[in-house]
Amino acid sequence: MDFQRFKRFKFELDGKVLTVTLNQPEKLNPIDSATEKELLDFLHEAADDSSFNVVVLTGAGRAFSSGGDIQHMQTIIDDPSLFDTVRPKRTVLGLIDFPKPIIAKVNGPAIGLGATIALLCDVVFASPNAKFADPHVNVGFTAGDGGAIIWPQLIGYTRAKEYLLTGDSISASEAERIGLINHVVPAEELDQRVSEFAQKLARGATKSINWTKQLANIGLRQVAAGLMDASIAYEALSNITKDHAEAVKAFLEKRKPQFTGE
Repeated sequence: MDFQRFKRFKFELDGKVLTVTLNQPEKLNPIDSATEKELLDFLHEAADDSSFNVVVLTGAGRAFSSGGDIQHMQTIIDDPSLFDTVRPKRTVLGLIDFPKPIIAKVNGPAIGLGATIALLCDVVFASPNAKFADPHVNVGFTAGDGGAIIWPQLIGYTRAKEYLLTGDSISASEAERIGLINHVVPAEELDQRVSEFAQKLARGATKSINWTKQLANIGLRQVAAGLMDASIAYEALSNITKDHAEAVKAFLEKRKPQFTGE
């Protein structure tokens, strides 16, 4: 792979483990359209790259990812024809279908689409200062880019709806307790623990590990494929509501939104 052409990520190869880092720390690693496109390009090209067997996905700086870009939300409010109805589905299915294990190393907040991407990884390690949230509803948006799919699969429908309908965040320790993630690790030990686990997988029987992952993900893929079109359609509808426009405007003006239900 030509790693140099990727502008939103940095890469580090350690034996058969490739660490992929979201690399816009000054913006808390948002998942804007350019970042999402690069992620899709990486997943496509990395699937057949034999130089690594395991991927570790993390974020630079103090966040894993702050999720969607608010300014971009304003852009597609102004011109709804720019709403992307294809890429979110490709991102969700691309992560599920990726043939190699992906380990999420969550070093800080994972929010919105950032949380979805982390939770779609195969194993999730987090530091105690990490938190997870899908606050789409807080900006008048439907949680349509994967959160309403992966959260119920991990923690059940009742718990998932509590967080999805309120947009409330969940601490790393609580996320571990209820099964949203695998492990909470002291911040100073996170790199080492993730590296040890990744190297363990890299030393294993690669084909058997990859095929076991793919087998375990069949049910998840069926759910995602069955729901993503409706998810994106509902999100597109929420894009043209007055509440969404008010929420984005309020965020940019640094005030609380006044929702009217329209």
